[in-house]
Amino acid sequence: MTQDEPELGPNIQAGPPSVDADDPFLPERIRQLVERERFAVLATQGEGQPYASLIAFALSEDLSAAVFATPKDTRKYRLLMKCGRVALLVDTRSQGETDMMKIEAFTATGTAACLQPGAERERWARLLVRRHPHLESFVASPDTALFRVDVDHYFHVGRFQEVRRWRPHPSG
Repeated sequence: MTQDEPELGPNIQAGPPSVDADDPFLPERIRQLVERERFAVLATQGEGQPYASLIAFALSEDLSAAVFATPKDTRKYRLLMKCGRVALLVDTRSQGETDMMKIEAFTATGTAACLQPGAERERWARLLVRRHPHLESFVASPDTALFRVDVDHYFHVGRFQEVRRWRPHPSG
């Protein structure tokens, strides 16, 4: 357990999957949080500053990647096309919890890539629409871009400042 997020730069060594020694069930805790929360805050960067956007998302079964959709005629799309380094924040604030010690969150850091038409895009589109059926026509629109985020690290925060890290990708 650490008291604050470790300093990590863009050249983090991926290494094997890791779970902090004091919580081997962290991937399952992340999965449970995702099942409860259907939206995330996407952090992008560009034009000399950070931006945050609310998105509907879905995660792969192994938690190694996320998918979301955005209109192509947006600042979010332009920023993502220039710089794919992103963070996704998912938290339990919407559960109406008023005690900060009980709110749980994770930040997933990684790289977003726009999916081109084809089988891979269709597979990810199905995953997103399965979780958010109301987005079916939006996802299918030619004016909508679909982005996959390959997750490098998860930072899980519980009890206000207990931070644990997990890397979903094995080294390769």
